[in-house]
Amino acid sequence: MTTESHRTLPTRMDTLPRLFAWRVAQTPQAEAYRAFDAAAGKWRSTSWAAIGEEVARWTRALARLGLSGGARVAILLPNGLDAICIDQAALALAYVPVPLHALDNPESIAYVLQDSDAELVVAATGAQWLAIASAETAFTALRHVLLVSGQSAVSANGTTNVKSVAEWLSAASDTKDPGTQLPMPPAADDLAALVYTSGTTGKPKGVMLTHANVVANANAVLATVAPRADDVFLSFLPLSHAFERTAGYYLPMAVGGCVAFARSVALLADDLQTVRPTILISVPRIFERVHGKLQSLLADDWLKSRLFALATSVGWRRFCRRQKLPVEGATPAWLDDLAWRLLEPLVARRMQAQFGGRLRMAVSGGAALAQPIARFFLGLGLPVLQGYGMTETSPVVSGNTPEDNDPATVGRALAGVEVRIGENLELLVRGPNVMRGYWKRDADTQRAFVDGWLRTGDQAAIEAGRIRILGRLKEIIVTSTGEKVAPGDLERAIALDPLFEQVYAFGDNRPFIACIVVLNQDAWTRMAAELRLDAGAPASLDNSAARDAVLARIGALTRGFPYYARPRAVALSLQAWTPENSLMTPTLKIKRINLAQHFALRIESLYGR
Repeated sequence: MTTESHRTLPTRMDTLPRLFAWRVAQTPQAEAYRAFDAAAGKWRSTSWAAIGEEVARWTRALARLGLSGGARVAILLPNGLDAICIDQAALALAYVPVPLHALDNPESIAYVLQDSDAELVVAATGAQWLAIASAETAFTALRHVLLVSGQSAVSANGTTNVKSVAEWLSAASDTKDPGTQLPMPPAADDLAALVYTSGTTGKPKGVMLTHANVVANANAVLATVAPRADDVFLSFLPLSHAFERTAGYYLPMAVGGCVAFARSVALLADDLQTVRPTILISVPRIFERVHGKLQSLLADDWLKSRLFALATSVGWRRFCRRQKLPVEGATPAWLDDLAWRLLEPLVARRMQAQFGGRLRMAVSGGAALAQPIARFFLGLGLPVLQGYGMTETSPVVSGNTPEDNDPATVGRALAGVEVRIGENLELLVRGPNVMRGYWKRDADTQRAFVDGWLRTGDQAAIEAGRIRILGRLKEIIVTSTGEKVAPGDLERAIALDPLFEQVYAFGDNRPFIACIVVLNQDAWTRMAAELRLDAGAPASLDNSAARDAVLARIGALTRGFPYYARPRAVALSLQAWTPENSLMTPTLKIKRINLAQHFALRIESLYGR
């Protein structure tokens, strides 16, 4: 199999349907996708030729529905072949895919269906559609509902047809009609997606991305990290996330790589072992979970803990020398190289095996990766690359590369993308990847730009061409004493302790910073036993000894922060925040407004104390 790296796409590949057709023609017999067949209990592969035929079948069926020009097609499916087929079919007909997170709550999905004026929604199950239809939202444009399984007779209104995907495809294939006239394919300036933002601080907004936006971004990423035709990507981030759409879906298509669809996040560890990907597109939460699990396992084994710490230190110094970064300490390079010969097989390879053992690139985006965690994995030889982007930029703005990797930064701007620092240290972006605007929100679109530059909402510094993110403007906490605190940095520092699964820091217009933490059940059980508390009793979480013990650990973790940024009160919880309970986004970022409302009484009690 060829391992050629393609640095750019042919200039005629200016729309996503052209890119897909070109890939099918270029490598028809190569493996395109790999998915687990639950009925057969094994993984099955699909070639580019086979997926091309299946997309053509979906396209013919979709054309027969007679949707309006540029119709929005909502896709509420887990990552897999069905999601690819409906996405490509919609694009081929110049319709606009509206990707939705399959695990989002029904109210959020109903909001997007109505706001986008979707005419069609393809959902996984009848139960899923019933929950959405029960949200009491008037779907004024919705005409068709297609269900992969569990067809339901319930419809949103009298004009909505509900069918199974199998029935729909079969009817289109069996018809005697010689064929429906297909509309003109899309132009580069037509919309390629309406991707809704996570809504961490308010209602989601529909970001209008054109074919030119997405293709330009895929091309720029292609030139930066140079994936290969023999690469295997493991896809587990939702395709409703712009990061996964570009880097984990269209980019593999551009190079002819294979995408394996993970079964679920819960089974991700097993899928990593089975698939053994060479490229992983991830978010910090996954690295945090692996790091936390390893730390828990090492907690009771002094020797292994010391070996891991030593291997991380030695490996980190070797990494810094290769990247021409400052090296801590005065240990000579020859001694580190000698030590590594012993530590790599004993420690590093065992950690790398957790990810399948053959990763060439582990790309982290969507949020900042805590420096100690980046240092841990890089020191143990996992090629973690941080990047930066946002839905509005299709989404990648900058990234580190294997040859130029400074994990304290988010790398350099991609080719063709311009960046500069504006007022209040805000990072501004300009380039062919920048969105057209927000769907039906002209005022928001105008506010998003200044002199033709997109306002990212992030504070940053540009040092020797590299971008360093300082904090999120909207999330900056301003205490009643006038001190400014970036909650993200604080939360990441606290979450390094395996005791803490999730952290929410707050204190806007309050006299001091406080936080709410979700505890790891096993770690809490051990702590409760030490404090002679009943870990299963809800009242134990509000015990003053438990709060004091947790606050002491938080104090140790935040020693490097200014005194005014260190939490002085804490509330404990064991109930996880998830997209289903509306306390996290589908990309595992906390929803601050929702958390503030959910914990309003507990927050008041913290300050009352």
